[in-house]
Amino acid sequence: MNTPLIKSTGNITFIGGGNMAAAMIKGLIANGFESARIIAIEPSVEARARLSQEFSIQCVSDPIDDLSWQDSSLLVWAVKPQQMKAACDSIAHLCTNALHLSVAAGIPTSSIAKWLGTERIVRAMPNTPALIGLGQTGLFARPGVTFEERNQIEQIIKGTGRSIWLNDETLLDGVTAISGSGPAYVFYFLEALSEAGVELGLKPEDAKQLAIGTFIGASQLAQQSADSLLTLRERVTSKGGTTEAALTHMLNIDLGSKFKDAVKIAHKKAIQLGVNYGN
Repeated sequence: MNTPLIKSTGNITFIGGGNMAAAMIKGLIANGFESARIIAIEPSVEARARLSQEFSIQCVSDPIDDLSWQDSSLLVWAVKPQQMKAACDSIAHLCTNALHLSVAAGIPTSSIAKWLGTERIVRAMPNTPALIGLGQTGLFARPGVTFEERNQIEQIIKGTGRSIWLNDETLLDGVTAISGSGPAYVFYFLEALSEAGVELGLKPEDAKQLAIGTFIGASQLAQQSADSLLTLRERVTSKGGTTEAALTHMLNIDLGSKFKDAVKIAHKKAIQLGVNYGN
């Protein structure tokens, strides 16, 4: 049995029980945190049934009618950005002593602090590979969060993958555009690579295997190598070869710049979410 991550006698309550909440709960339990000390507040009957069955945790449908979560030392806000203010307003008076971790995209901690009436807030931007323990998460803490509390949050996130701390909260919008939305970019690329394989005569299952396997292998090579991404790319690109022909075409159509433009559009959207739902 692993040593529990959180040195506290209180519970951890998740406001919202979607995929990101499930990933964090899975990581907590895998790292020794007792499922009996985890509570999820989730209005969906189906979602509550799934969480209860998979993790054997307590699930609450209405936080006002059932106050069993109220002594929680940490509240994890895993709701959609457009739902965040209403969720905070509904229970702010019931959680004045808790530490808060928000994974709501785009919502600034200044707004959350105003809604909850506390400075003990950490904002996180995770991504979906957290579901298999390979997530990437950006973290920002308000000044009211202690060093020990930052460590607690870091240990929770550790169960879902790796994390980085940021001193400037606005950089979380960049994290959102890069790693938060990033898995969808990868899936889009994999779709195209796999479809190209089918068009070249490969069986769909073979093309998919080759595409995904190549991406996994290249990613692990990049992670384990001390060389730059440019150097690794150049090593695959033989003069006059097939790779050079493909890359030359990509350069001619300015694919790299167009891709960077798309990422910047995601960044602007992340900022806009805060403007729209963070007041």
